Amino acid sequence: NLFPTDVPQPVLTVSPSWTSPGDSVTLTCSVEPPSAGWRFFWYQAVPELSLNYTYELLAGNTTGTEQDSYILHGQTHTAGYVCRAGRGDPVFYTLYSDVKFLWSGGVNPAASLTVSPHRLQHFSTESLSLSCEGNSTEWRVMKADESGFMSSCSYWGQMTGSTCNTTRASSGVYWCESATQSSNAANITTHSEFIFI
Repeated sequence: NLFPTDVPQPVLTVSPSWTSPGDSVTLTCSVEPPSAGWRFFWYQAVPELSLNYTYELLAGNTTGTEQDSYILHGQTHTAGYVCRAGRGDPVFYTLYSDVKFLWSGGVNPAASLTVSPHRLQHFSTESLSLSCEGNSTEWRVMKADESGFMSSCSYWGQMTGSTCNTTRASSGVYWCESATQSSNAANITTHSEFIFI
């Protein structure tokens, strides 16, 4: 019998993690320890506003791929991806990987993030306003910190309607999510007000 700790969790990498509209992006799914016979399945992470994601197989991927990498062509918007692997008959599946994001600053008419004050460098004592606009009435603002940990506005700010307000700016990548869309991303860096010479 397999226990949950015996089921491997693959590691997904996205390269490059920041893109310009139209770039090609490579997803790589690694299972440890490496062994033969795996087929790899690739998913897009679709936001659920309860803070989770549902996973939708990428088009044409129902039987998986023998290769542990998958190329996305013509990527235009911020999106999250997940992989898992399977082998045998009946198929034994690994766990899903953690969600990894491909970030784009490109404009998405269906979902856009506006940062106020309108710049990407801020003092850590500054207040920030992060507003979402687009084809939705319900939004969440997400942040990935420098370690890759993801959290929503409710953990570090206050969400009012489609705007997240926080009294202390912090470094990270910020973006908006609706039930179907992810916005452009903003890579914000913060600095202390005190500069020693």
